[in-house]
Amino acid sequence: MATIKFGGVDETVITRDEFPLSKAREVLQNEVIAVIGYGVQGPGQALNLRDNGFNVIVGQRKDSASWQKALADGWVEGETLFTIEEAAERGTIIANLLSDAGQIAVWPTLKERLTAGKTLYFSHGFGITFREHTSIVPPADVDVVLAAPKGSGTSLRRLYLQGGGLNSSFAVFQDATGKAYEKAVAMGIGIGSGYLFETDFRKEVYSDLTGERGVLMGALAGIIEAQYQVLRQRGHSPSEAFNETVEELTQSLVPLVGENGMDWMFSNCSVTAQRGALDWKGKFREATLPVLNDLYDSVASGAEAQRTIQRGSTPGYRKELEAELQELRESELWQTGAKVRELRTLSK
Repeated sequence: MATIKFGGVDETVITRDEFPLSKAREVLQNEVIAVIGYGVQGPGQALNLRDNGFNVIVGQRKDSASWQKALADGWVEGETLFTIEEAAERGTIIANLLSDAGQIAVWPTLKERLTAGKTLYFSHGFGITFREHTSIVPPADVDVVLAAPKGSGTSLRRLYLQGGGLNSSFAVFQDATGKAYEKAVAMGIGIGSGYLFETDFRKEVYSDLTGERGVLMGALAGIIEAQYQVLRQRGHSPSEAFNETVEELTQSLVPLVGENGMDWMFSNCSVTAQRGALDWKGKFREATLPVLNDLYDSVASGAEAQRTIQRGSTPGYRKELEAELQELRESELWQTGAKVRELRTLSK
């Protein structure tokens, strides 16, 4: 492992140089990794682990859409694809990659099969951190570890196939065997992480829930809607409002910020854009700080977890969710976006 100073703070980082794939294979050579769930993270992690030479099986509800997807991805029924119950029985590392709601529903089934010495693996700290809401309390004689890619399973798989990797967090919640730490790191390397940052389950889920409700999705979607609305109300056309709000952001600026940093972006734009951004960023920061603090408090109190669980378990929730998503999809903003994306394809 390496100690790297970030913003003046020493942090532990593990890369493929310090912990190569060959070492990860050695650590997990006698393990059967049972990936439970084949929805969001499951496919990317399972396929990367398989391609990296680990002994992987998949557990999924039979004859579901995800079961069919697993078959299409080359998992073989009765050999590498099983029901959740049988996969959990066979696995020595149970990788619980179900949705948060799915983890709650299936927990009694998994707990029954978590015999002494096995490992319970997560890619999200939700179930363990908010155990007073989820009732996910592991037996004392199993290891409990986490490797959390900082992106979707689709991105994890795509970058792996391109020879790269997402960065991931890793953590140990419970070390019953004395080997939990190296198993957590080995899993992180095995799923295709570029490098691994050490954290704990609580910090992972607090930052994750804040991030996805904040800058990553909730705040981003909200400020996009607000700016689009202002431009439309001031007489700008849908295409112009979209291009100045979304298209330039996603197709030009964000990739460059990711590659070079915001300071580079400020130094490589027109003086007019540079001056305006510097003058206004503080106003946006001060306007959003109270909202983000309220958000973090809501996460830390467990209110966000409780609301998610309650809404997700409400009869008819899926229909309500689809109605919300349909409203978003059919809004003028994102209908305009669909047309602009068509033009991207035509211009290639």
